[in-house]
Amino acid sequence: MTIVDSKGRLLGKVSLLDIGAGLVIFTVILGIFFFPGTSGSVAQLGVETKNVEVDMALRGLIVTNPSALLATLKTQSTLNVIIRNQPSGQLQIKGVQPLPRSVAVPQPDGTVKSYPDPRPELAYTMDFILTMTGKAQVTTSGVVIANSKIKLGTPIEVEGSDYNLMGSVVGLRVQ
Repeated sequence: MTIVDSKGRLLGKVSLLDIGAGLVIFTVILGIFFFPGTSGSVAQLGVETKNVEVDMALRGLIVTNPSALLATLKTQSTLNVIIRNQPSGQLQIKGVQPLPRSVAVPQPDGTVKSYPDPRPELAYTMDFILTMTGKAQVTTSGVVIANSKIKLGTPIEVEGSDYNLMGSVVGLRVQ
């Protein structure tokens, strides 16, 4: 009896291809569990934590009672924050600034004046800037809140007891 027969089986029992596949799988498992790569956050060692203020712009939010939502935001102290679809902890509300809805009206003398928009459907539409504060790690590549980098233009979602608002970062201040 030969060691490898004409069908490529070792001692007539096990295929050499099966042995090769088994060795590859074993090597991959060994590499994953015994030689892990660098994992975890890149912003945890040697980086100081500072207070940051994040300004979030919400435009065109349609609500049946905008003043009630603003009152709720002003009385609530913390918000759950979701950055890039990843829960990122909580931030404190520092302020809510409603933005006026206006329309540019040309004047007969060629100048342009701004007036409140008279359209009735805008009674349910609101724009505002929400200012939040909290602790964040400041790295050379930016601000990191709960392992999520945050920069100007980053989509951000805030969640309260009865609302879920999506906007983008328009201001970021490190204190």
